[in-house]
Amino acid sequence: MTTNQERKLVVTWQDPAPAVEKVRSMSGLAYLTAMMNGELPMAPIASLLGLRVAAVEAGRVVITGSPGEQHQNPIAMVHGGYLSTMLDSAMGCAVHASLEAGVGYSTVSLQVSFVRAPRAGGPELVAEGRVVHLGKRHATADGTLRDADGTLYAHATTTCLILR
Repeated sequence: MTTNQERKLVVTWQDPAPAVEKVRSMSGLAYLTAMMNGELPMAPIASLLGLRVAAVEAGRVVITGSPGEQHQNPIAMVHGGYLSTMLDSAMGCAVHASLEAGVGYSTVSLQVSFVRAPRAGGPELVAEGRVVHLGKRHATADGTLRDADGTLYAHATTTCLILR
């Protein structure tokens, strides 16, 4: 006989409006660096999923996350949507870190290949996104999702529309 013990998750985040106001006047690199350093609030989805920006440089961003029980799919593995979001965020932010002030981006396509399924409560995951091509209208990037030991869980590519 199993018992159905209810779980509860409380999510808090900072008002994103101050960061949104600043994004138009800062380069992507400066903007993401300010978020990483706590000078600007992270996007609300980062709080929802427990993601953190760990490294930012032009054309490269690293995002970390520790998936919990609330990120499990019905077979007790971390849901692919969580892994895809980590990769999409790292790759998109890598593109953003390459853009000048007033220029944005939007994901046009995302291709993720899952290699291994992490379990909730397992090791922290590290998503690294790197720009492959930065054009006037489109950018492409690739990404990997590993743990601290270097074990690969997924890899991905993206195409982003550059919004001037």
